Amino acid sequence: MPSPSAMFSAYASMAASMMLFRSMANELVPLPIRHYAVNTLHHLFKFQSPKLTLVIEESNGITRNQLYDAAGTYLCTKISPKTERLKISKSPKEKHLTIRLEKDEKLVDSYDGLELHWRFVCSEQEKSNSSDPYYSRTERRFYELSFHKKHRDIVLASYVPFVLEKAKALRDQQRVLKMYTLNRSSCDGINWESINLEHPATFETLAMDPNLKSSVIEDLNRFVRRKEFYKKVGRAWKRGYLLYGPPGTGKSSLVAAMANYLNFDIYDLQLANIFRDSDLRKLLLATANRSILVIEDIDCSVDIPDRLGVGVGDGLKKGDEKNSSRTSLTLSGLLNFIDGLWSSCGDERIIIFTTNHKDRLDPALLRPGRMDMHIHMSYCTYPGFKLLASNYLGIDGHHKLFPAVESLMMETQVTPAQVAEEMMKSEDVDVALEGLLKLLKRKKMEDDEFVEIKAENNGGIRAAKKQRTVDKTKVSEFARNNNTRKSTRGRRTTL
Repeated sequence: MPSPSAMFSAYASMAASMMLFRSMANELVPLPIRHYAVNTLHHLFKFQSPKLTLVIEESNGITRNQLYDAAGTYLCTKISPKTERLKISKSPKEKHLTIRLEKDEKLVDSYDGLELHWRFVCSEQEKSNSSDPYYSRTERRFYELSFHKKHRDIVLASYVPFVLEKAKALRDQQRVLKMYTLNRSSCDGINWESINLEHPATFETLAMDPNLKSSVIEDLNRFVRRKEFYKKVGRAWKRGYLLYGPPGTGKSSLVAAMANYLNFDIYDLQLANIFRDSDLRKLLLATANRSILVIEDIDCSVDIPDRLGVGVGDGLKKGDEKNSSRTSLTLSGLLNFIDGLWSSCGDERIIIFTTNHKDRLDPALLRPGRMDMHIHMSYCTYPGFKLLASNYLGIDGHHKLFPAVESLMMETQVTPAQVAEEMMKSEDVDVALEGLLKLLKRKKMEDDEFVEIKAENNGGIRAAKKQRTVDKTKVSEFARNNNTRKSTRGRRTTL
């Protein structure tokens, strides 16, 4: 056995030789050649794994990944006893628990004799530009599907389509209408967050003019059955509705009735929470097909600058100049999705604007192709009252107080919300209707007083105008007389 000193001397000599060789190689061999040689050696001695992994991310660029959603729906039916952590939830309208994989959980699926390994992955990453005022951390979510490489063609051609079809069947079977609203979090930025839509409004319970109601239903039926027609004429498969009228006339209830009738989800878009066109585009592209996008009170929800920096309504105020410099949500950005090239990114969608003041809207929002049907939600009519009486009081026929109600409704204006509120005050039919009659009489008196005051004001205005006319006549006569006297003095001086 060599002595320790001899071994140390040999090791030192070998290390010095390697360092000398490395220095000579760095001096004589160019850097690209060295990298190529190292990569070649690494490839030759690398272990070749027979496993192939497919990554299914949550989004594909700026659009939602359909396979990601299908995988989440499908895998909840494939939970195995070996799974250690799961996410479960249940809403009032759902019959069964909703089960999802927790972060980094795995499960094994089998298909046609193949063994497929699924894993749900969540990784947090930061945006590179931390000086951005909208800077936030983002969470990247995706599924990993691993299997033997030799089964690649079977998985792509057969298994993946099977997952998509199975997920669609499960969603149709367990479908519960959703209402999506905006949520801004530190991890994901601004995105959609859903709750179950449990609004009971239907066309049968909606206090609306019967002819107008029939025309809306007919228009909806025509829209959903004309997919090939829209494709043939080269238009995006979408429809725009403008609901306008006084507060309390049932605009929100009509939106809910349309969703329940078509079985469409609702996306409630609050423009006041969006600051950039890019965020708006991201949110609109994340909406699903067969959905209703609602922008309520478009005239006062936010002051959107147009292409020249002027707002839809009264424009930006001087005190808002600082805020306007960082705001890049524009009217053109909204219009591009409603009617521009971005409007084709999705099928079977309905866009609804609601407003109390139609005259305040920019004309660019109202033209055909953007808002295809304008629906005036007016005050309660007598047929609407009878429907409310049937819904709230159970009166299906005639009542002795109906003629008095009909007579007063022809002389004054009351909203369906006000009528419904009076009917809810008592379960006794007579008491409820008498309360409604008092309301109608009080409103009629207020209307009459308003008319009298207006007439008096108009009379005063006419009197003031008449007095101003008399005063102007007197001034004119005085001027003429004064000029005449001056002219006479001038002639006398000349003589």
